[in-house]
Amino acid sequence: MRRISLWLFSTVAAVVLLFSYRTSTNTPAQTTAAPVTTTTTTTTPTTAAEPDPTSTGSSAETGSKTYTGTVASTRWGDVQVTITVTDGKITDVGVPVYPQENHKDQEINAYALPVLKQETLAAQSADIDTVSGATVTSEGYLESLQSALDAAHLS
Repeated sequence: MRRISLWLFSTVAAVVLLFSYRTSTNTPAQTTAAPVTTTTTTTTPTTAAEPDPTSTGSSAETGSKTYTGTVASTRWGDVQVTITVTDGKITDVGVPVYPQENHKDQEINAYALPVLKQETLAAQSADIDTVSGATVTSEGYLESLQSALDAAHLS
């Protein structure tokens, strides 16, 4: 009788511990400072038309405009892309918002984001391949990139 009681107690304790174990670390991401480069120019606009609300940081001297894509929510965190367009071509790509909550996110995105940026500049569109091992971030990147391209009226 003593062995059965001990076995039953051990089994119940193991089941309780199993169900109380947190398997997911997917919690709402805390806002951390992401590397963002901003350029400020002091030129005055030559037209009286209202600026496009989706563009920021325009420069009348070089004809370049920066467009910000929508924030794409992925299961590992939000992703947002900005593009700089000069004379109808994408000249720069920025990713101010991306998953970086833990070391694994930082490691994956340190590899994936430069590859995605390079592919975007080469293709001049959102028709690029995802990065193996960073599929979720790549899909969020493509979603945000497409919205930035739509805002810039590019393909």
